[in-house]
Amino acid sequence: MVGHPSAWGSVGASKRSRNQPATAGSKLDSGEVTTGCWNSGGTPRKCSADPFARRNNPLHAPEPAGCRPLERRGAPVTAPAGGVLTREDLLERDRTDPLASFRDRFQLPEGVIYLDGNSLGPPSVDMRARIGSLLAAEWGRDLIASWNRHGWFRLPERVGARIAPLLGAGEDEVIAADSVSLNLFKLLAALLRRTGPRRVVLAEASNFPTDLYIAEGLTRLLGGSGTKLRLVAPEDFEGALGSDVAVATLTQVDFRTGRKRDLRRLTAVAKDAGVPVVWDLSHSAGAFPVRLNEDGVEFAVGCGYKYLNGGPGAPGFLYAARELQQALDTPLYGWMGHRSPFDFEVGYRPAPGMRRFLTGTPPILSLAALEEGLRTFEGVDMDALWRKAAALGDLFLRLADERLAGFGFEPASPRDARERGSQVSLRHPEGYPVMQALIARGVVGDFREPDLLRFGFAPLYLRYRDVWDAVGALREVLAREEHQDPRFRRRNAVT
Repeated sequence: MVGHPSAWGSVGASKRSRNQPATAGSKLDSGEVTTGCWNSGGTPRKCSADPFARRNNPLHAPEPAGCRPLERRGAPVTAPAGGVLTREDLLERDRTDPLASFRDRFQLPEGVIYLDGNSLGPPSVDMRARIGSLLAAEWGRDLIASWNRHGWFRLPERVGARIAPLLGAGEDEVIAADSVSLNLFKLLAALLRRTGPRRVVLAEASNFPTDLYIAEGLTRLLGGSGTKLRLVAPEDFEGALGSDVAVATLTQVDFRTGRKRDLRRLTAVAKDAGVPVVWDLSHSAGAFPVRLNEDGVEFAVGCGYKYLNGGPGAPGFLYAARELQQALDTPLYGWMGHRSPFDFEVGYRPAPGMRRFLTGTPPILSLAALEEGLRTFEGVDMDALWRKAAALGDLFLRLADERLAGFGFEPASPRDARERGSQVSLRHPEGYPVMQALIARGVVGDFREPDLLRFGFAPLYLRYRDVWDAVGALREVLAREEHQDPRFRRRNAVT
């Protein structure tokens, strides 16, 4: 049956979950790590009425996030009645795609199917002109006057204001600065300063590792105060929200499997326990509609180089709800976060609003590239974007069922598009050489240990025919055993 896991077959592939990170049991003293395992699938989302909706709390909406109307899911790609889906069907779908014209906004190499926008988005066609203008007319001609003449000084806020609509946030609630790691440190440390006797930082061990490293480093730094890091499995998060928890950090979309967490419900549950949550939106922003204000989210961070198309190492972003900004005292004082930086005072006074989260002189070239990348979203209906992303992912899973059976692949991502981000992952025991051979054929995805092939579906530049061709190329790699070539087995520094 199409869409049923049994259709995949197996060639040396186990059905057990193999790619789970080490987890922790209960409390962690600073720097101490204990390990275990859990089922990556977690508990299936229940679409019954949210019990929190009955409480008199403005953060609890009448229905849970997972039960929102199906218009957020992509329309299925269907074949003619009684027929088999063909490439011609997908060409027709491309012709009627309302987002088709947005592909023209991107520089894409001829002959390449790029399914790695979940790691690094491609440049826009205007990127070269924007950076060239900055080098020639701004830095090159106007030199230091550009801080005023071309608005460099306000660029972090200007870029943040462009990111804000993609997050469902106010323009004065987001700022572009530093990296995910540094921004997470700022928020966790600021929140720890506010929570009195509560000294536990709670995190899911499935979070992206840099989030865990930052939390671990912070608790070590504050070790003398009794601050501890507690790692839990995703299914144990709610039960771990004890009276000793000061702050929690969660990732909305799992970078391995693409599984999406219920941001709205988990934020409300944590808030009922008196625990603020800092969300990592690195695999969310620009991939599907995010509604931070509507969902009651207070704090979040994310990166600019994935779906936001800001370029390699683009600055990250930081979000803080408007009414909470003035109460946050970040420990990374820097002159750009000062209330009056050009008064050159000896003591520090934080700037009002989001500028207090700035530290040193902002990277203007990188911010300009991120600003240009964000222009690719101008005029985009984010709900339409998500419908297409979901349809592309559904199509990929369907074609994998039909065309990859017997080659040892297993789906690692949820089949229900509402349960995942804009990414689909497959498991294969020889995932690394398979991906390298696929890249050699011009289909670019990436690999994550120990056995995951990841495919990102960025709807602004991907076509339905690309999914057909990508699955066909993947089949050819295995059918011809191209992954057995020794050159594809040599590990690169970046996978």
